Amino acid sequence: MNQGGGGDGGGGGGEGAGETKKLRNQFNYSERASQTFNHPLRERPTITEPPPSVGFNGQVNQWEIFDSYVEEVEKQRLTKEKSGQQSTKKAAASGHAHDKEEEEEGLKEVQKEADIVHSTAMSKSLKIMERMVNQNTWDEIAQDYRYWDDQSDSFKEGEGTLLPLWKFWTEKVRRKHVTALCWNPEYHDLFAVGYGSYDFMKQGPGVICCFSLKNPSHPEYSFTTETGVMCLDFHPQHSSLLAVGCYDGTVMIFDIRNKLNKPIFQSTVKSGKHTDPVWQVCWQEEDLAKNLNFFSISSDGRVTLWTMSKNELQYTDVMELKLAGIASSGAEDASGEETSLVGLAGGSCFDFHATSEHLFIVGTEEGRIHKCSKAYNSQYLDSYSGHYMSVYAVRWNKFHPRVFLSASADWTVKLWDHNSKTSLMSFDLGNAVGDISWAPYSSSVFAAVTNDGKVHVFDLAENKHEPMCDQKVVRKSKLTHVAFNPKQPLLLVGDDRGGVLCLKLSPNLRKTEETRAADKAAAAAATGGDQPRKPPPKKRGAEAGADGGAKEEAKVKTPAELEVDKLDKILGLQDKQQR
Repeated sequence: MNQGGGGDGGGGGGEGAGETKKLRNQFNYSERASQTFNHPLRERPTITEPPPSVGFNGQVNQWEIFDSYVEEVEKQRLTKEKSGQQSTKKAAASGHAHDKEEEEEGLKEVQKEADIVHSTAMSKSLKIMERMVNQNTWDEIAQDYRYWDDQSDSFKEGEGTLLPLWKFWTEKVRRKHVTALCWNPEYHDLFAVGYGSYDFMKQGPGVICCFSLKNPSHPEYSFTTETGVMCLDFHPQHSSLLAVGCYDGTVMIFDIRNKLNKPIFQSTVKSGKHTDPVWQVCWQEEDLAKNLNFFSISSDGRVTLWTMSKNELQYTDVMELKLAGIASSGAEDASGEETSLVGLAGGSCFDFHATSEHLFIVGTEEGRIHKCSKAYNSQYLDSYSGHYMSVYAVRWNKFHPRVFLSASADWTVKLWDHNSKTSLMSFDLGNAVGDISWAPYSSSVFAAVTNDGKVHVFDLAENKHEPMCDQKVVRKSKLTHVAFNPKQPLLLVGDDRGGVLCLKLSPNLRKTEETRAADKAAAAAATGGDQPRKPPPKKRGAEAGADGGAKEEAKVKTPAELEVDKLDKILGLQDKQQR
């Protein structure tokens, strides 16, 4: 038992000795901490001279970045092509020159397409920006053009005024005369101006400028001719075609969409050009073959029809203007001999009837006016004598089919009925009359310009004897031409110093028969008090039977018919028709 217990006790003593044995630290880890003083910081400043510096700045925009990018791409492409050419140079020695030319042409086309600055899109954007800048520059004029009306017209009956707006001028036309004015039929802010010289001892090259009211500072298009421009006219349907007559007798056609300073058609000596200055050109309706054609009149006595063929202008002499004494003689053979000896009457102007296409009137340098027809080229239908000097302009009324105006260097403007050989009215303006023009909105309003720089605006419905407006608009210049805007109340006048002035008509100068009727109704309603009662409605049977003719009489007339009736009343033409 003691041995067993001793063994147990020995075992227990061994366990107790193992518990009290210290284990070693295998990682030899110890943690120590200490605290020391921080040394104080010291500042040691030094002063030195700064290095020299240069200020540099630059600006770059998107198209410059794009241009440099395109150039870099082009260089890379050229280097690749050169490396390929060197490898195949020996194999393709014969056709190398031709291939090189084609490559150069291709490069030029690519460069042209990639040149953003000179592209059409850039030019269009710059044009819009230029118009915006000009609109801001002439903001007061633009506001007057859009909104201003002379309120004093309501207190002045029978009087009106002209408000000067923009003046169009360019350095190219210094010391040139304005010889023609024409509004574009499609774009009513665009007009063409022809520049030449009426002083025939001082002739030079001519200029054609197309201005827009949106950009008074610079013409939209400009062309030059070898001799002075005497007349021009836009085609009524194809508004980009411009017919031009020159001092040397040449007629030409420009397409203003082309940027080339070259006409698309031009008459030559072989194609029958005039031998004297062309004073007027006028487009006509297309013929049966759909060919475009226009007429011209010249001092050589010919009224010529020009037809645009595929390659050239073809001419047909519609009328040869014989002198008044020769034309009235009976014998045709004698008249032919006298014509060959004396010559033809010099034509100075003409105008074609709006509804009767065959009918036209011609003004001559001897002061006579002749009514002619396209169908009869051997004699005049009628002749009118009333002017004593050269007739500068003849104009059919835009509403009345029988009435036309004439202006002459003898200081007078005459109003005619083409069925009567004597003038209905005559107006002495005190100076040589350069041009006349009917208003597009009224049958009784017309304007004339004189050599003393005055614009005379007449309204026969208000005053048959005196102009409603007699205003001097230029200093030390002669007014040569006048033109009404087809839609806006604007008037263009040109002078002999190359200037074109845009004028705005006051409300009294642009009254129509409709506005007069509305004003009378408003005045009657304001002063008449109680309005009369409406009659009771009629029975259906009475309406269907007895009042059948009254319905026809009660038809509402169009504004054009009202204008014709107004001019008939003014001139007394209705009484003549009844007689």
